[in-house]
Amino acid sequence: MNKLENARKEINRIDKEITKLFEERMKQMEDVIIYKMENNLQILDAGREKEVIERNCKILVNKELEKYYLDFIENMMRISKNYQKDILEKNNKKDVNYI
Repeated sequence: MNKLENARKEINRIDKEITKLFEERMKQMEDVIIYKMENNLQILDAGREKEVIERNCKILVNKELEKYYLDFIENMMRISKNYQKDILEKNNKKDVNYI
């Protein structure tokens, strides 16, 4: 196996782990939105988003990747908010603000 094949094999392994973690994260988002529905809270919690970004950027070892990581985590949060919005709509809870 050459370097390219080895790298791709390792990427495939990592992608598999990311997929599992994505599913776990989205499952937790279901619990979050249930709580928000029960307590009439908005989907967007800007303070929480800022906290998550700051905390995770501190963990990042290779600071040269920070701008890419920021893009990654911001997209992940956007996906989570969209998922919460979809759950709200399925439960006819359109009165809860998305913003």
